[in-house]
Amino acid sequence: MVCCAALALAGCGSGSPAPAPPAASSESPSPSPSPSLSPSFSPTAAPSPAPTPSPDCVTRTLGRLSLAEQAGQLLMVGIGVDAPSGLGDSVRRYNLGGVFLHGRSSRGAAGLRGDIAALQKRAAVPLLISLDQEGGNVQTLKGPDFPPLPTAQKLGAEPAATIRATTQDSARRLAGIGVSVNLAPVADTVPASLGEANPPIGFWRRQFGSDPARVAADLRTVVPTSQGAGVLTALKHFPGLGRVRANTDTSANAVDTTTTVNDPYLEPFRAGIQSGSAAVMMSSASYPRLDDDAIAAFSEPIVTGLLRERLGFRGLIMSDDLGAAVAVSGVPVGERAVRFIAAGGDEVLTIRPPDAAPMADALIDRAGHDAAFRARVTDAARHVLQAKERAGLLHC
Repeated sequence: MVCCAALALAGCGSGSPAPAPPAASSESPSPSPSPSLSPSFSPTAAPSPAPTPSPDCVTRTLGRLSLAEQAGQLLMVGIGVDAPSGLGDSVRRYNLGGVFLHGRSSRGAAGLRGDIAALQKRAAVPLLISLDQEGGNVQTLKGPDFPPLPTAQKLGAEPAATIRATTQDSARRLAGIGVSVNLAPVADTVPASLGEANPPIGFWRRQFGSDPARVAADLRTVVPTSQGAGVLTALKHFPGLGRVRANTDTSANAVDTTTTVNDPYLEPFRAGIQSGSAAVMMSSASYPRLDDDAIAAFSEPIVTGLLRERLGFRGLIMSDDLGAAVAVSGVPVGERAVRFIAAGGDEVLTIRPPDAAPMADALIDRAGHDAAFRARVTDAARHVLQAKERAGLLHC
């Protein structure tokens, strides 16, 4: 989980918080303005379907990108939330598609807004700016401008009106500084019988509950509320980390021997997709009943077969951290990006800035001699640009 891996280093993304869990446990032209809040947005409004991207703007933007620039769009690279300017050169050199702000910060909104705007000025195509603002121990921004958020477990027990109000307030604060994607909500369901023995999710109470139907109901509130307030959501960690007993950030032994294509624990993901979530984040655990050869992030049967085809997801597919995570440590850095894109993924996330060069080079090299992979790169870049347009970043 992004948060976990990053947190292990500096407190970050799609995974866990700063304190280490017990040994048995585990688990981030010029800039466009940040998405504006719709004056017609109402916390009680019914969820609306995802807007259809403009083929003209997306296609025109994609058409002017070289292979190297398309490959760069497929990379989201991490940097400390208090020092984003340190990634400025990489943004321009590798044409990065996104930046993941990891760590913990209590800085004010004005300073953060200025840093993000400065980073956007380095990009030829506006960046997707992401972070982990789940709540509880997994909250990148805190302080006077970013009040503490409850854990998902606590929030999930509240009435829908409370979930909606909390989500809306948090998303509006993030949109106000230029954050376009919150790597949340967690769609993983942790069985009550496992609870805190589930290192990546249950130990930190990151799950909305132990009943997938209840979790699904909460996601139907969270997804449209966040996106209606200007911040895209990323459902994580597909197809679920709620039943593993190891953390992909710190172990290569995270295995879910239960999940199947008809598993009820997929229902929260299905609900989030139907509610219009712009993105889904892939798990880096193994699911032998779905694919006994590869982890989820590198599995075509899971990424393309299950998520794209069976569940009908048409948005942006992101990886969890493929940089520092132990789950992928046995694979060369550049090959990690190639495997994820080949499986059907769109946006490779790494919390390590030095990974940008080998990942970009590997993608370009493979696309240079493999026509099918070259087409996959273009398809993935299109999904990235569609997410940017949806976030209000892409203008023609």
